[in-house]
Amino acid sequence: MDRPDLELVIAVRRQGSLAAAAKVLQVAPSAVTKRLAALEAQLGVRLFQRTTRRVSPTAEGETLCERAAELLHRFEAVAAELRERQTEPAGPIRLAATFGFGRLWLGPALADFQSRYPAVDIQLQLTEHLPDLAVDGFDGAIWLWSAPGERAAEWVSRRLAANQRVLVAAPRYLNARGTPHALRDLTGHACLVVRENGDGPGQRFDHWRLQCEGEGEAVVQHTLVRGPLSSNSGEMVRDWCLAGHGIMLRSLWDIAPQLQSGALVRVLPAYAMPGADIHWLAPYRAQVPRRIRLLVEFLAESFSHEPWKLKPVWPAAPPG
Repeated sequence: MDRPDLELVIAVRRQGSLAAAAKVLQVAPSAVTKRLAALEAQLGVRLFQRTTRRVSPTAEGETLCERAAELLHRFEAVAAELRERQTEPAGPIRLAATFGFGRLWLGPALADFQSRYPAVDIQLQLTEHLPDLAVDGFDGAIWLWSAPGERAAEWVSRRLAANQRVLVAAPRYLNARGTPHALRDLTGHACLVVRENGDGPGQRFDHWRLQCEGEGEAVVQHTLVRGPLSSNSGEMVRDWCLAGHGIMLRSLWDIAPQLQSGALVRVLPAYAMPGADIHWLAPYRAQVPRRIRLLVEFLAESFSHEPWKLKPVWPAAPPG
């Protein structure tokens, strides 16, 4: 049995007559009759019941038609992929991302990708609320969490890079208030809280989930923090921290320049917040266009080594 045989049985089932199937296949009716008889003889089963008014599949014929449709779809998918490889990737890619990561790291990466593939048109929407990707017409999102629970079965999720949230403060704050040496010491410090929408499922803003790095079985500790300043703007909280108003918990990718310059220093450097890695999220689709596959691989390669960490060792907080 070969591909023309599969196309034959599909045409007969869809058209309901041998003559109509012959017309679709652009062959003589007698050729359809002979080929179908030969196929039934080869398989040793009757595939179609024939009457003067209608040709309908038997149970065996129905099974063969279902398998034939699957195989023909795979043939077409392979052929389409091979054709796509012969041409330059082209077409639109519509993406969503958070403001901070999108502006600092994703934007430059997308510009590099578009320069590599000039026929690709990238549309980036920065937002603090994860859209319903399929409903809103997005090809994907670069987000700081994996697919939410209610979308886990509908969306594809791939981690692009690890993301640490670390404790930092300005040297002037630590000089004035001292340096904490244990998590319990944070209760005596002004902690700057970011009240971002969607900051992780079920997370309280005043509970910092921290774990000690380098331990075999890391235990996440919930630390209750307080402070006189909080905001829904991460940039505002960062400005307060730089001005010496307290300690904040922030992603390394967001504060890498300030750590490098010494404007901020690590506090309790053995601790970090887990579980806020950078992910590619996309609606499930059976066939993903090549331009999107290339983009995901490009981003994975660009971010997997965490370029914001490719710097000399940042200074830790001075002893206090």
